Amino acid sequence: MYIESPRYTERFGSVRINDVQKVVALDSGLKSEIPPYGAMGVIKISEETIKSFEDKMAIVIPNKNEKLKLFEGVVSGVPHDCLVIVVSNSQREDIDRFRMEKDTLNQMCRYTYRQAFIIHQKDTLVAEAMKHAGYSKLLDENGLIRDGKAEGMVIGLLMAKLAEKEYVGFVDADNYSPGAILEYVRNYAAGFSMANSPYAMVRILWHYKPKFSGGLYFKKWGRVSETTNRCFNSLVSFRTSFETNIIKTGNAGEHAMSLKLAELLPYASGYAVEPQELISIFEQFGGTLPSSHIDVMKHGVELFQIETRNPHLHEEKGLDHLQEMLLGGLSTVYHSPLCDNETKQLILSQLTSQKALKSKQKPPKPYLNPPPCEIDIQKFVKFIEPHVKNYSALQE
Repeated sequence: MYIESPRYTERFGSVRINDVQKVVALDSGLKSEIPPYGAMGVIKISEETIKSFEDKMAIVIPNKNEKLKLFEGVVSGVPHDCLVIVVSNSQREDIDRFRMEKDTLNQMCRYTYRQAFIIHQKDTLVAEAMKHAGYSKLLDENGLIRDGKAEGMVIGLLMAKLAEKEYVGFVDADNYSPGAILEYVRNYAAGFSMANSPYAMVRILWHYKPKFSGGLYFKKWGRVSETTNRCFNSLVSFRTSFETNIIKTGNAGEHAMSLKLAELLPYASGYAVEPQELISIFEQFGGTLPSSHIDVMKHGVELFQIETRNPHLHEEKGLDHLQEMLLGGLSTVYHSPLCDNETKQLILSQLTSQKALKSKQKPPKPYLNPPPCEIDIQKFVKFIEPHVKNYSALQE
């Protein structure tokens, strides 16, 4: 792969935010040579390097009642050496969609001879393991894992840790292009290969997000993304005293982290989850608020934003969905202790103008699931390990 060198880096305390790096070419060949690392603004990342990071990575696919053909395509796009972890919250009654997903994944894994896990979010054993390990805040009033993407992501994180992986990536299950999934994961690997800190995050910026409106129009930015990024940059500008537009991936659903970083962050329920990750990093390691993580402050956190070559094709879910995303994402910024009055006013004006919030209302405070580091991982592993085969896609 050929990828641009980081052209500019914004520093926010111990956090290094790299400006967008574009993928120049998806493949760099075995024999081609370029000048030394970073010369002429291009980095060559060898296939061997990419594969070495894929082998250390789990890819979590949160899923809820997505079309089976889409789900199958997403799984087919994940590089072979990555561990696939599907966390499904699909229906079990009437038509058992979860069983259909298990059958689909089982067939894929048998054809390609690869390992994968598939877990239902309401699995009673997983809920018991959480409770046993002191992580009951993830449970609802019925003693099961609460609904929500963030809660599914936490399950995926813990399964990745159980599998002794070093990195975890997330991809959504509604993507129409398996080739895009393949590129996302390769971009994760490329980002981690450039990191100098064990605490790293890679966030994907789609090259285009096509719209079908009488024809195919390759749209660059979505309205939610533009608004969220603008508010993030307002917050960063206030705290650094220099205006910036460095954040371009505030809503990045496709992203990956080193597990060392992932286990330190709280995870917000609903559509707040991806923006909250950035806010939590700024709060914990930005230097404005006290931090108890001495090792992280020493090494720093590195954020990479990588723009793909593949466009992002997914199902449109309507205006209500976009308004919910906008409200969830901006609520994380609004309620952060880092947020200044000017940014709060910007958020309120954007939410009311886009009809995500009524006049004089304030965005609801997001619910935060505690960081996974608070779980007693040894107790979780000891409880769940005898049952791991139940979640294997290759079980008889």
